[in-house]
Amino acid sequence: MHPYTAEFLGTLLLVLLGNGVVANVFLNETKGNKSGWIVVTFGWAMGLFVAVWCVARFSGAHLNPAVTLGLAMAGKFKPLAGSLGSDIAGYIAAQMLGAVAGATLVFLYYRDHYAASDDPAVKLGTFATSPAIRRPLSNLFCETVGTTVLMLALLLAAEPSITPSAESTGALEPATMKIGLGTLGALPVGLLVMSIGLSLGGTTGYAINPARDLGPRIAHALLPVPGKGGSDWSYAWIPVVGPILGALLAVVVWLAIAHESPPAAL
Repeated sequence: MHPYTAEFLGTLLLVLLGNGVVANVFLNETKGNKSGWIVVTFGWAMGLFVAVWCVARFSGAHLNPAVTLGLAMAGKFKPLAGSLGSDIAGYIAAQMLGAVAGATLVFLYYRDHYAASDDPAVKLGTFATSPAIRRPLSNLFCETVGTTVLMLALLLAAEPSITPSAESTGALEPATMKIGLGTLGALPVGLLVMSIGLSLGGTTGYAINPARDLGPRIAHALLPVPGKGGSDWSYAWIPVVGPILGALLAVVVWLAIAHESPPAAL
């Protein structure tokens, strides 16, 4: 699978399952109606787990323009056949299209429940985020901090490894061997997002991903959602700019600490 196709499919799955759980919780007459914030955060975490599980081996499963930009800035995004700039653009385009497609599928899946719901704000909330208290600078700060946590954790994550003893290998300095976790390798990312949602998501809905918010917001504007109201474009820049700032800030912090010498033995 081409990496761009993988980013499209992975982001589609992320938004389909993530926005799908929001629709299940907040739209009228669903089986999950009013089941609460814990269900939303767990559903988003598991949606990310599924998406990463499916496409990580093909594209690295960025699924987030802020992550793509952050990895490129950190020197962890190796170009494909073309230039780094064109690959960044390709990844972000695929992520945006995947997000629009995922949001469209959520609308088609829950179409009867959109018709049974009356509140335009609830309908928009199944597509894009909105702040609990609208204060742009504070909202920007929250999105920045949430994405800084996400990006820094991704950069600092250690892969499991084994260092055999010298006796077992016959080598004076045996090499450390990395071991994969297979499917479970995607689980820490889901747990990371669930932690961010539970702890930091109450102010803005923790978009922490420009594609996750802007793509579905575009879909909301274009789709014939009954009684939908406006798409709140005056807020739309915050879940785009905040995550990008947060990812870049995380890289700055990582670059400052990643190459430090280990402390001397006591």
